[in-house]
Amino acid sequence: MSRLAKGYFIALVGITFWSLTGVFISYLLRQYAMPALQLAFWRNLLVCVALAPILAIRKIALLRLPPGQFTFFLFYGLLLALFNSIWILAVQANGAAVATVLGYSSAGFTALLARWFYGEKLGLPKLAAVGLSLTGLVLVSNAYSREMWQLNPLGVSTGLLTGLLFAGYNLLGKEAASRQINPWTALLYSFAFGALFILPLNLLPLPGAVSSVAELWPALPPAGWLTLLTLAFIPTLLGFGLYTLSMHYLPVSIASLLATTEPVLTAIEAYIWLGERLTVVQIAGSLIILSAVLIVQLEREPT
Repeated sequence: MSRLAKGYFIALVGITFWSLTGVFISYLLRQYAMPALQLAFWRNLLVCVALAPILAIRKIALLRLPPGQFTFFLFYGLLLALFNSIWILAVQANGAAVATVLGYSSAGFTALLARWFYGEKLGLPKLAAVGLSLTGLVLVSNAYSREMWQLNPLGVSTGLLTGLLFAGYNLLGKEAASRQINPWTALLYSFAFGALFILPLNLLPLPGAVSSVAELWPALPPAGWLTLLTLAFIPTLLGFGLYTLSMHYLPVSIASLLATTEPVLTAIEAYIWLGERLTVVQIAGSLIILSAVLIVQLEREPT
């Protein structure tokens, strides 16, 4: 197998695992009635519990918080906590397929935020991507429908916030890379601080929060715990790990383009295992969002 073929294979396997995130979350929410913020907390915590010993065995230095980066990771974790909480609420209200597509509306928001915070050029292609992202976001989230605002206000509002928060999280990932922080260290500490922020959110009268401190511990049967552990290991750690590894063999632009297959895979998986179906309008909105992602990726790097 050639180096390029190996990169494609590793990336596609990683993205396939990654695409299962929304499906596992939706299953836990439906099958075991886990409160959304409780699930967000345990997902973050279990990722840290699983990743820390792996890094300790592989290279102990990866466990060390980079000097002078505490405040950065505090903010990184806060944004991740908000994104994970809102996104899981979006999965609960809209389904795995819709929530995953909404995350990809971040392409347009990322272009805008990068212009404001990093002074990146916002040319015609990126402006087009912004317009397409916002159009697709409105269509997929049903934000154009007054009836949906009345029937499913949580679904519409979390849908609109998902792309914006994911864009902010992506920019902080870029900032971590510019500070030469190892991606595994960044993953560990962003999820660790994220768990710390989600914990008190569970004690507030918010949608998806538990009703008491005692309920923070999930009342799950063994099959439920296995599903929760699988969510932390397979889609999050293994998916992220393989996708990161693929960039040793592929140009970043190619790996990013391959990642746009995630919402398609999630839609297929959600249809097979959860019986979810997108409406014609949502399918059209999904295609518009993916076209915006492709414009941004193709404009970013010609390789």
